[in-house]
Amino acid sequence: MQQDPDGMAPEDLSHAGSVVDKAIEYMIEQRIAPISIASALLGGALGLLARSMDDRAVAAVLRNALASVESGELAEARAQPPATPDA
Repeated sequence: MQQDPDGMAPEDLSHAGSVVDKAIEYMIEQRIAPISIASALLGGALGLLARSMDDRAVAAVLRNALASVESGELAEARAQPPATPDA
């Protein structure tokens, strides 16, 4: 989950990220629990990876994600207040 401060992400990655952000926002507005949202997104992502990569490549993606967690890259996300639906 590496941030892109230099704006170097491919255009399709940026677009996909925007679509996912909107989907998350919608699910939060529908009062779906954050853990349910995250679990569904992770399951869908793993399914997509499994259809487009071999197991070794999927494992490399997961190791990279784990390294991001262990290095503290997610601390900024935790520091932000959680999104809440407008009542």
